[in-house]
Amino acid sequence: MRIAILSRNPRLYSTRRLKEACAMRGHEAKVLNTLLFSIEVEQGSPRLYYKHRMSPPCDAIVPRIGASITFFGTAVVRQFEQMGVFSVNPSHGISVSRDKLRALQVLSRHRVGIPTTLFVRDTDEILPGIERMGGPPVVVKLLEGTQGIGVILADSTKVAEAVIETLSGPAKMNVLLQQFVSESKGRDIRAFVVGNRVVAAMRRVAQGDEFRSNVHRGGRAEPVQLDEDYERTAVYAAQIMGLRVAGVDMLEGKDGPVVMEVNSSPGLEGIEAATGVDVAAEIVQLIEDEVLFPEIDIRQRLTLQSGYSVMEVPVDDRSPLVGNTIEGTGLRERDCLVLTIQRGSVTIPNPLGSRQILAGDVLLCFGKNLTLKGLAPPRRPKRKRRRDAAAAQPVPAERGPES
Repeated sequence: MRIAILSRNPRLYSTRRLKEACAMRGHEAKVLNTLLFSIEVEQGSPRLYYKHRMSPPCDAIVPRIGASITFFGTAVVRQFEQMGVFSVNPSHGISVSRDKLRALQVLSRHRVGIPTTLFVRDTDEILPGIERMGGPPVVVKLLEGTQGIGVILADSTKVAEAVIETLSGPAKMNVLLQQFVSESKGRDIRAFVVGNRVVAAMRRVAQGDEFRSNVHRGGRAEPVQLDEDYERTAVYAAQIMGLRVAGVDMLEGKDGPVVMEVNSSPGLEGIEAATGVDVAAEIVQLIEDEVLFPEIDIRQRLTLQSGYSVMEVPVDDRSPLVGNTIEGTGLRERDCLVLTIQRGSVTIPNPLGSRQILAGDVLLCFGKNLTLKGLAPPRRPKRKRRRDAAAAQPVPAERGPES
């Protein structure tokens, strides 16, 4: 395959490792400076130029888009996508994850732990906002900051007010206030997600009185074996952002993992040094799995006989399936197979008959239409709406003027 690595600096560790991993697996890799592209938009014929010439043909790209060029960089990635080139991370996922506030807003709709966050422009809203978060200390964070730059711990409301007034005043910087997770002070977890699994994870520990654990701030990195909850959260957060490759930063809160950030261009140096895992090779293997999958007509993969279908069956707490094993449900005897179980962010393929079904599972089933129809959850009855509710209420007696 021909793989293009979009990076402004070919000497960076991550860029070099990706190029080496491509060569080791027999692929041709080129490092292309993102800023040297020009985009030409025309109906039915999207084109990219590199250094005044047509962009060299490639089968896949690995975007390493820095924060300072997010807008142009994602436009280049988007153009590759319009041309049918596979991108390890899609342009939309990069854009969403790069905007810290937007990313938290998206994550907040899902069952993922995040810190309570306040975004204000009026300084009069700072005090009530901090009180709603439980009081100081709070973390003041620049939306555009990276590698721990622009992250300040405010021990009091007055300090938070002063910092925000300074940063959002003449400088016109966008600032977030975040709940401080005290039990995780000075340490966090970076989980490196590739595809649908965590390939490596490390704990970063700050040195001395520093509360920021970033390696660029002098933090120490050590390998860590994540438990199922943290691994599931990392994969789920990356999927919500739409990223195939991501560095998910989490704090170890008292109630479980707290996602702080999902990084679309995570560095490889720290994670490879701490864990010994060849993360670059994992990324190249992901490209192989996605791009080299044979193009087979869908009719060759799945032939359905008359009277049979494939259907997703959501299982709620009212379902008679809850608590039973697959074998105990008797589905097999009724010509119905459970192909996969979706449990949160985890997919269990070809589950064994001894696998228990839990409330919240989504079963992908293949079987007789009649059986599948019986598995569909009952519809909740709709409430009848009255056109004129007021007409059904007694009309109060009219009162005359008070004497």
